[in-house]
Amino acid sequence: MMTAGAGGADSHEAQSCVDQVTDESLESSRRMVKLVEESKDAGIRILVMLDEQGEQLDRIDEGLDQINQDMKEAEKNLTDMAKLKNFKASEAYKAVWGNTQDGVVSTQPSHVADDREQMIMTGGYIQRITNDAREDEMEENLVQVGSILGNLRSMALDVGNEIDIQNKQVDKIREKVTVNEDRIRQANTQANKILKNA
Repeated sequence: MMTAGAGGADSHEAQSCVDQVTDESLESSRRMVKLVEESKDAGIRILVMLDEQGEQLDRIDEGLDQINQDMKEAEKNLTDMAKLKNFKASEAYKAVWGNTQDGVVSTQPSHVADDREQMIMTGGYIQRITNDAREDEMEENLVQVGSILGNLRSMALDVGNEIDIQNKQVDKIREKVTVNEDRIRQANTQANKILKNA
């Protein structure tokens, strides 16, 4: 038969175990908040770097457009010099440059919510046992983690979309580079012929 003292010790031991698990859970929720905050910061840095990369690609694209304009002038001058009547742009040139200059990236990543914007919840994340301040903090931490995870998902989608856009722009730049190289090579060949015949 159990004495009153033994029952109190069991109760105290059980409460001690509950307190230990609650403290460990609280620390775990704090670590989760720290980790998702670090992930959010990394995501923001990635978006900033992608934006800077997009601006660099835009400048490269503009430079290639300027080369295209310069080549038009050079080809015109060479044509005038050689008195050629049938000098025409290649089919590759027409396919890449065409009559319009579209394909420039003009979109920016969409809004990313900050950690103050909390997701609306219909129930709690944790099952309350002690119903004390530690469980309140755990609940707040998990709400914050959930909110940041939602933001990270949005960031990931924005990163993926921006990478897709930039990959298409890089492909367009490659085409322009190839066509410009061919046109420069052809112009050099034509200029050398003119110089030999002069």
